[in-house]
Amino acid sequence: MSKKIELNKLVFASNNQHKVFEVQNIVGNFFKILSLQETGFSGDIPETQNTLEENAKQKADFIYNKLHVNCFADDTGLEVEALNGAPGVYSARYAGNDCNSTNNINKLLFELNGKNNRKAQFRTIIALNYNNIQYIFEGCIKGNILTEPKGNGGFGYDAVFLPNNSNKTFAEMVNEEKNKISHRAIAIKKLSEFLKNF
Repeated sequence: MSKKIELNKLVFASNNQHKVFEVQNIVGNFFKILSLQETGFSGDIPETQNTLEENAKQKADFIYNKLHVNCFADDTGLEVEALNGAPGVYSARYAGNDCNSTNNINKLLFELNGKNNRKAQFRTIIALNYNNIQYIFEGCIKGNILTEPKGNGGFGYDAVFLPNNSNKTFAEMVNEEKNKISHRAIAIKKLSEFLKNF
């Protein structure tokens, strides 16, 4: 049974405490951000759509309908120009359902082998369900895919993504550096500004 959520609290449709902490830091004290675990909810959230936008909407709608609370969900993907936007919505499972980040990076570098165009972007979509209305926020950062990984931090494709106007990959940055410019931070800041106006 889910706990009753007060009006000044907002549920993040995620059990990733790192992401919850990141959002809380940006939002500040205007809202208390709760993970799914803190609501008492357990179970899988469907992600069966073909775009980042539709996946984020699906997750937010699912939790909103289950818990009847204001909530938001996000979806993030790496979009590579020379691969027609792939891996995109399939970024987390690019090399297969049981793959890890190394497998995904290896497949990406294989697909880009011999291609001069290495332009790519990370994009995050946040779908917020607030008082029976859905709002969409987007964050995007452009860069290039390197020919080999650099750095030991981060996760996913961070080791091969070099943001424009930077000499460090995401994996070479400390969290504070990455969180100032990342696609997720941009989307969260837009969400935060929206919430502060309420």
